[in-house]
Amino acid sequence: MQYVAPTPVHRVLCADCGTAIEPNSANLCVACLRNSVDITEGIPKQSALSHCRNCERFLSPPNAWTIAEPESRELLALCLKKLKGLNKVRLVDAAFVWTEPHSRRIKVKLTIQKEVFAGTILQQVFVVEYVVQGGQCPDCARLAAKNTWRALVQVRQKVAHKRTFLFLEQLILKHGASKDTISVKEAKDGLDFFYAQRSHAIKMAEFLAGVVPVRTKGSEQLLSHDTHSNVSNYKFTYSVEIAPVCKDDLVCLPIPLARSLSNISPLVLCTRVGNSIHLLDPATLQSSEVSSQVYFRAPFEPLANVSQLREFTVLDIEPTGLAKGKWLLGDAQVALGSAFRSHGASNADDDAMDADGGGGADGIYHTRTHLGGILQPGDTVLGYFLTRSNFNSDAFTALTERPELAGSIPDIVLVKKAYPARRKKTKARAWRLKSIAKEAGDTGAEGVVGRMGGRDQRKVDEDYEIFLRDLEEDVEMRQAVNLYKAKTERKKPGAMDIDEAPEPSPGSEADEEDEPDFPEVKLDELLEDMENLGIDDDEEEVEQ
Repeated sequence: MQYVAPTPVHRVLCADCGTAIEPNSANLCVACLRNSVDITEGIPKQSALSHCRNCERFLSPPNAWTIAEPESRELLALCLKKLKGLNKVRLVDAAFVWTEPHSRRIKVKLTIQKEVFAGTILQQVFVVEYVVQGGQCPDCARLAAKNTWRALVQVRQKVAHKRTFLFLEQLILKHGASKDTISVKEAKDGLDFFYAQRSHAIKMAEFLAGVVPVRTKGSEQLLSHDTHSNVSNYKFTYSVEIAPVCKDDLVCLPIPLARSLSNISPLVLCTRVGNSIHLLDPATLQSSEVSSQVYFRAPFEPLANVSQLREFTVLDIEPTGLAKGKWLLGDAQVALGSAFRSHGASNADDDAMDADGGGGADGIYHTRTHLGGILQPGDTVLGYFLTRSNFNSDAFTALTERPELAGSIPDIVLVKKAYPARRKKTKARAWRLKSIAKEAGDTGAEGVVGRMGGRDQRKVDEDYEIFLRDLEEDVEMRQAVNLYKAKTERKKPGAMDIDEAPEPSPGSEADEEDEPDFPEVKLDELLEDMENLGIDDDEEEVEQ
């Protein structure tokens, strides 16, 4: 093996300290080079970040407000964007330095490089401190003003209940359609949504047209006009009218419209309301849809709504075998629910039912229903009693005057199964709903609906309870909204556990069993609220 001698390294002395170093263009060692040249010159070591206390957003130059979590990539990019002179050096690394969360200070450690002499690159590490300054973004400022708006969306529905707006409020929350809303106020027949920009109001009107059948009209009001610059200031108002037909309503279609809808029977049930009205003939399972354009071309009113539903007891049910989707046709024998109650009952609703039933409460009625797949003998079902109803409707009068169609009018139209045993219990629900009012910091049991002065609070509570029952009993309706886990109260010292509670006495309400097919809300359908993830002070003391 031939020996190769290493190449000798020539060294020179540093011009300042005399240390032997490898030759470079500056003839200075690294320590002396750092003392003589500062590549961080021109880069501020302190800066400020504007932070909105209400919406938790940071100001991104020039006028954009962005959401950035602590020690996130978005916050790091925002901090680097605030530094001037950073484009004159090469950024090698950037990382956060831990600081106390309540100190309102953010520290970032930067590693930069720069060529100071020909062929000489110097690297330096330094820390920049940011002071978080509290402020208020323009959106929150307009929200605090409560009177500064440029566009208004008036949503109206001429019905006696508020269940449509309760459901609409949950749809708005689920899809985040209220993020640009300045404020929401309740009006006589609906809600008013206020916006700072016209585009936000148009976006809300388009969202409503996608979830409910509506008719929209727009108008504008001139506030000021500058003749020199030809600039005008307007306020825009959009009127959104929702069709008055709701879920579970009984509808009598005009005969020409029924013939145009595949010759469906004029007497139908409304099974669902989306961007169109879904109708079903309970006697034949024939279904049809009425779009918003078709409806408002020739509007029609519902023949009866859910407030006119009566309770019936199923005596016998025989499925016919004809099925369509989740519906199964069946022949049912039913009797009024008052026929199986004692007339000496003290319940006010039962007394009203008995008085309304009169002497014909013991009658047995035969009807054909679309609920043949879920009804069993002994079940309680809600329906419309057409024999003892008087309807002020031209379409229904025209239907009764035609002999070929009058025979198709049944005595009873069954709508949905009821669960009276569950209703009697005062068991608290394990889930809850959010509201736009609570998100905005207002107070109210039902949110923005039912808080207008002069309304009957008892009627508002009844509408809200019916809406909650519909969510429990209808799986499709429940999938369209967000349900959250209810807040559970901690057991106080000395409180009795559930296992230690005394057994209910026989015959009490707690002793009654629920219906076996009651559609319980499962735990996997509930969402975890962010408010429930925190640990209270009492729990921290117990852990310590």
